[in-house]
Amino acid sequence: MPDLSPAAPFSDDARDAVYRAILTRRDVRSQFQPRPIPPGVLHRLLDAAHHAPSVGFMQPWNFLVIAEPRVKQRVADAFSTANTEAAHLFAGERRELYSRLKLQGITDAPLNLCITCDRERGGPVVLGRTHNRDTDLYSTVCAVQNLWLAARAEGVGVGWVSIFRDAELRAILGLPGHVVPVAYLCLGYVDELYAEPELATKGWRQRLPLKELVFMDRWGNSA
Repeated sequence: MPDLSPAAPFSDDARDAVYRAILTRRDVRSQFQPRPIPPGVLHRLLDAAHHAPSVGFMQPWNFLVIAEPRVKQRVADAFSTANTEAAHLFAGERRELYSRLKLQGITDAPLNLCITCDRERGGPVVLGRTHNRDTDLYSTVCAVQNLWLAARAEGVGVGWVSIFRDAELRAILGLPGHVVPVAYLCLGYVDELYAEPELATKGWRQRLPLKELVFMDRWGNSA
């Protein structure tokens, strides 16, 4: 017989801790401390990511840990080029605000981590992926979220840097053609976090009301 773990709800304290991690998670750009992440903590974070759900149990992720300063600097330079391009896509006051935002902590963070998706993992036919090829990408994003919530519980800050030219990041990291860089993350301890998401605090965008995002049975039917 299989070993079926109890499916009862968590204790109140354990449940509250899960929700606390979700609600206080932040995208960290500038609060990193220089102290290193111990190997045991890093292993727990990667193990949490590796326990993410994946369609067809394909587990399409790999974890590329980046500690070498020269590599981080090359990635930072690639970000800087792309970020300058991105700023010109906004106009007027929006461009001015964008230019004041700090959107990465690549060289500040003790570790960087690129979570990738191997689009050939599991072979040409994967259970659950037969009619939607992109479920491998969705699965990899679940690994990112698992790691981020585990990091919050460990007191480790995480920042997602997404402003790159894909080909340039691939070249720096030596990624094979069938491997997609899904998330480039900065990891390090932090002493404080914003009470609200930084982009909300700095006036870029506010959280949408949940009631406007929930429908019943058919698109547009208010819940």
